[in-house]
Amino acid sequence: MLGMLKKVIGDSDARHLKKMDKLVDEIEALADDMKQLSDDQLKAKTDEFKQRYQDGESLDDLLPEAFAVVREASTRVLGMTHFRVQIIGGIVLHRGDISEMKTGEGKTLVATLPVYLNALTGKGVHVVTVNEYLARRDSEEMGKLYNFLGMTVGLNVAGMSKDQKREAYHADITYGTNNEFGFDYLRDNMVTYKSQMAQRDLHYAIVDEVDSILIDEARTPLIISGASQRQSELYSTANNFVKLLKEDVDFTYDEKTKTVNITEDGVSKAERIFNIDNLFDSEHVQLNHHINQALKAHKVMIRDEDYVVDEGDVAIIDQFTGRLMKGRRYSDGLHQAIEAKEGLEIKKESMTLASITFQNYFRMYAKLAGMTGTAKTEEEEFRNIYNMNVYSVPTNAPIMREDRPDLVYKSMKGKYEAIVDKIEELYKSEQPVLVGTVNVDTSELIAALLKKRRVPHNVLNAKNHAREAEIIQNAGQKKAVTIATNMAGRGTDIKLGEGVKELGGLFVLGTERHESRRIDNQLRGRSGRQGDPGTSLFFLSLEDTLMRRFGSENMSKMMERLGMEEDQPIESKIITKAVEQSQKRVEGNNFDARKQLLQYDDVMREQRDVIYEQRNEVLDSENLRPVVERMLESTVERLIAAYTPADEVPEDWNLQGLVDAVNNTVLAESKIELSDVNGQEPEEMQELIIDKMKEDYDAREALISSEQMREFERVILLRTVDQRWMSHIDQMEQLRQGIHLRAYAQNDPLREYKFEGFEMFESMIATIEEEVSRYMMKAQVQSNLQRQQVAEGKAIHRSAQDAQRQPEQKRQPVVKGETVGRNDPCPCGSGKKYKNCHGTQE
Repeated sequence: MLGMLKKVIGDSDARHLKKMDKLVDEIEALADDMKQLSDDQLKAKTDEFKQRYQDGESLDDLLPEAFAVVREASTRVLGMTHFRVQIIGGIVLHRGDISEMKTGEGKTLVATLPVYLNALTGKGVHVVTVNEYLARRDSEEMGKLYNFLGMTVGLNVAGMSKDQKREAYHADITYGTNNEFGFDYLRDNMVTYKSQMAQRDLHYAIVDEVDSILIDEARTPLIISGASQRQSELYSTANNFVKLLKEDVDFTYDEKTKTVNITEDGVSKAERIFNIDNLFDSEHVQLNHHINQALKAHKVMIRDEDYVVDEGDVAIIDQFTGRLMKGRRYSDGLHQAIEAKEGLEIKKESMTLASITFQNYFRMYAKLAGMTGTAKTEEEEFRNIYNMNVYSVPTNAPIMREDRPDLVYKSMKGKYEAIVDKIEELYKSEQPVLVGTVNVDTSELIAALLKKRRVPHNVLNAKNHAREAEIIQNAGQKKAVTIATNMAGRGTDIKLGEGVKELGGLFVLGTERHESRRIDNQLRGRSGRQGDPGTSLFFLSLEDTLMRRFGSENMSKMMERLGMEEDQPIESKIITKAVEQSQKRVEGNNFDARKQLLQYDDVMREQRDVIYEQRNEVLDSENLRPVVERMLESTVERLIAAYTPADEVPEDWNLQGLVDAVNNTVLAESKIELSDVNGQEPEEMQELIIDKMKEDYDAREALISSEQMREFERVILLRTVDQRWMSHIDQMEQLRQGIHLRAYAQNDPLREYKFEGFEMFESMIATIEEEVSRYMMKAQVQSNLQRQQVAEGKAIHRSAQDAQRQPEQKRQPVVKGETVGRNDPCPCGSGKKYKNCHGTQE
């Protein structure tokens, strides 16, 4: 057995899986005992396990019996019994690692073992899927098993109310998409009442299609955004201008790095048309930015490859799945530039209110595990970023699929002719074929060519994903021709129709190599499930994007020397190997990009943790006066330090300035005078001011009830922290976008970002403390006091109708107190003067 394992999965994995074999023997040995139990006795095991866990047994102690219980319950409820390899997969998942299992090996059933075991803790288990269809399907199908064993199951999808989400999260097991789990975390840290939070602590998650979610999706952070005040008419103007520019004269385009740059001639043309002296003057920064984004929209962003126009909106195409990413928008004005290019209505720019990367969200779980058919090529990244090892679990039956060497053609034309010939040949022989394409354009081109030859076919791409389940279901039938982008069947199996095995099973035909080997492996993996026969074959041309980016000139010259025709292919393992080397280079570049994103987000993570912890303290605490007093003391300390610098002699101190600042910020007017601080050391001044400040605080509280004062503290803290934090996020994003320019001055951009980001954060904290101090000591304790979210946001990564729902606000008792001066800051925290804000309502 070990020799066979080594051939299939390699030495290292084989050693680890060999150790697990003994544990599997132990679980299988319990099968007969479990069969003897009645349904009620089997169900009663759940309460027994929970009690044993409470009494001190670990989950590892409970594992053999718990897995055996699930296995028997699954046999009774679902009619499916876990194979040995599925039990191994379950052990890998329980240990917080990644189980790589081929398509059709029953990953959904594998997950039931560790999900049940870890749910015994009562802390909640999250099962994360790539789309809502799979979350619903798995929660319903596997839910029957969990319910039989006395576990509750929740479903978390977009558009649910806060109450529905809270109920889903408080179930023992919660199914949902990666986007919803991440956005709920951000939303929970924007609420104004603890009771409005939906999530519990992040305990254990199993991520299905883990490579798609933690690798492919990791390049784009989750963002909750609101409308920005910056609205510009320059998008249309810049769009009309770049239409006049000529490539290689007015601008250059580098296909390898996908960068576009305006030339000296282009700059001169801009200065002439816009009637300005210097495009790079600071007053023309916005115009320069819009021209660059318009150039990128026209040259880099390709319709039906990077995005489609869908019902008057620009919808981004996910480069890894081919799906439309409804509701997601390009940042920094690029989306608006594309809207201008396509002649659509230009939507407002947005401002980031909260954001997090998938890397940092999922690393917050106490234990994280994942499963997929393709993860081994990214093992280093999983280990470095998530501290998860990848184990290749052998298939239950040997893989019978034949993976043929690539066929390489001289031109695209020759390649497509050969592809259509092959499809027609397969159709006539009745063998089903799945044609994999990298983009929408290719799928539609092949569909058009097949239509001319009258070969019936189904197209599955970003424009036609509504019939996905039906198309995939029939893709294994005789004569089926299915053309699909990379989304094809993620999480769904293509089952062979009657008599198809005898024809050779499903034929997978790739129209070009993807820049990631994993995506090619996923396509291959649609065929040859559970020991079925099958074939995979990729058709390439020297004009393909991947081949062009990594030098196909030499091969092209060689083919010309040999006098090879367009329709004559080279079939060589050397070429296949060369293509894979190119893919490795691209994967390395992508890993570096994700790593860099994470390094930058780690700076924000540290800051986010501080702010969210502070918010939770505000929401949790019964009495925030100690927090407010600490802020008041810090503000006083800073004021004294500013007016009595340590490097100046006391005679040069600006004591009158200090008296004015203290009276204006933390004390009632004229509470202290110059004579009070004259001749004193800074420490004595601080003690004096803090004593007087506490007197004032007591006096203000005496005018109203303590309960009302506590609520006032909470309102002021929440509003001030939220406003300043949202403004800070936006400033940090702007800093990050421009920081790479520091490299020209021989400075490390990341180090500069960390340093400046820290300074900005310190400055924000000081501003928060000062504003809270001023409002607490100067503002009227407002009537109709309410906690309110400072901004309404929309989640970017999902459709508009799923935008963040705002909770109903709880009305608070009317509170009377001191009058706010017309020119004082409004206590609502808007930053406006009282007379221009709530003062107008009187």
